Amino acid sequence: MLMGKKDYWRWSENVYIDRNKDWRQGEIITCGIDVGSVSTKAVIMVDGSLYAYSVIRTGVNAQENAKKAFFPMEEETGIKIENCSYIVGTGYGRINIPFAHKTITEIACHGKGASFVGGKKIRTILDMGGQDCKAIHIDEEGRVTNFLMNDKCAAGTGRGLELLAELLEIPIEELGTRSFDIDEEPEPISNVCVVFARTEAYGLLKKGWSKNKVLAAYLRAIAERVSSLIMRIGVEPEFFVSGGISKNVGIVKRIERIIGLEAVKVDIDSQIIGALGAAIFAKALYEKERGII
Repeated sequence: MLMGKKDYWRWSENVYIDRNKDWRQGEIITCGIDVGSVSTKAVIMVDGSLYAYSVIRTGVNAQENAKKAFFPMEEETGIKIENCSYIVGTGYGRINIPFAHKTITEIACHGKGASFVGGKKIRTILDMGGQDCKAIHIDEEGRVTNFLMNDKCAAGTGRGLELLAELLEIPIEELGTRSFDIDEEPEPISNVCVVFARTEAYGLLKKGWSKNKVLAAYLRAIAERVSSLIMRIGVEPEFFVSGGISKNVGIVKRIERIIGLEAVKVDIDSQIIGALGAAIFAKALYEKERGII
């Protein structure tokens, strides 16, 4: 019997519920939905506290992505979209969320979300998403004061890592740890463009490099490229990494070495930071519209 080809590129989906809370007891229930090019994240907050979140793969039907992201939380708790007091959409596909009351840019939402979970000392944020990479500077209230973005190349993005995982036939969630399973750190590959990097990687494998060594050279090249973006904006403590690639220790640790700062670690999935920020904005907008604040 023929076995199907393994999807090395596929990120895991997950759902979290705070079992110590009951949304039915809350006064203000807000939702933030971040529709990204690779994954869609939904966050529910009850009276300003994180209650639940869901992360799913972004599908081809733009308008269905938000509903599908909300569904795992509905299935677990019984909460429905109409139970939410206010919903804010963000991310690449934010204009395609039919039930959102308002949309806000992902840059603003990542700033607000990072400040909420990392504390008011957070100043520099690196958001590595599915199709672009952003260096963001915020003030003590999580307001964006400056940002730089690289959206001209897939290198250093979720898409780029998906292609790398397929090329090397290594599950995408193992890329980071596997990149350290080497005798010594190699020089970075010369070109991080995913098209040319593919050719260069093939060449290195033919020369006898192990997959892990090729992986280390590629991730180091990404780290160096991304670090230059951070340093251009003026990196300063505290430093926070958000987005799906924040889970890749092979990139994050190499960035930390280059810039000389350790990223702030938090207990929640840093992939949901944008959706969390959207839910925080939702509460403020709801209260403002009703004259509560």
